[in-house]
Amino acid sequence: MNVQKHKCKIVRAVSFLALSLLVSILSGCFSDKEKIHFSDEGAQPRLATYSIAEAKPSLSKADQAKIELDVFAYLLTRHFWDDGDYSAIFLQGDEAEVATLQKQFPDHVPPIKPDFRAQLRPGFAPVDKDTGKPAMILSVDVNEPDDDGSVAAIGKWYAGGAVTGFYSFVLKKSGGDWKIQTPP
Repeated sequence: MNVQKHKCKIVRAVSFLALSLLVSILSGCFSDKEKIHFSDEGAQPRLATYSIAEAKPSLSKADQAKIELDVFAYLLTRHFWDDGDYSAIFLQGDEAEVATLQKQFPDHVPPIKPDFRAQLRPGFAPVDKDTGKPAMILSVDVNEPDDDGSVAAIGKWYAGGAVTGFYSFVLKKSGGDWKIQTPP
């Protein structure tokens, strides 16, 4: 008899689930509302696509490097490091950029070094592996060109959680070079 009651409960539960599933399917099929997409769902709603003719031109690697060099040069003329005892300025850039800026600023105090010479600790100032003293990191983020041909870039400095900041730049191409239009 217990087996009979148990089977009856299972049949009722399966019937309830089947009926619930049928109601939810029917309500979804006859609904005129648009499906809501949540950001954590795998499938996102389709965005408008553009033809190749309408696509914005992307920035070449050479232009990006020129922009980064201009922004780095601007940041290196500022003195974010004067209030601290920093032994180096690390540049987050490729070797060619670092070498170019080291030649452009040969007597820079503190000296300019590539970022792989930095020891990073979360929340603390980077440390110069050569001296064991605090250092500062400079970096540049370059956006894609706007419709008017200008490019936005962000020049950042970091020497721990309390010593961090950024400048926003707009650059335009003049001849073969990029020029900062709006200094911070």
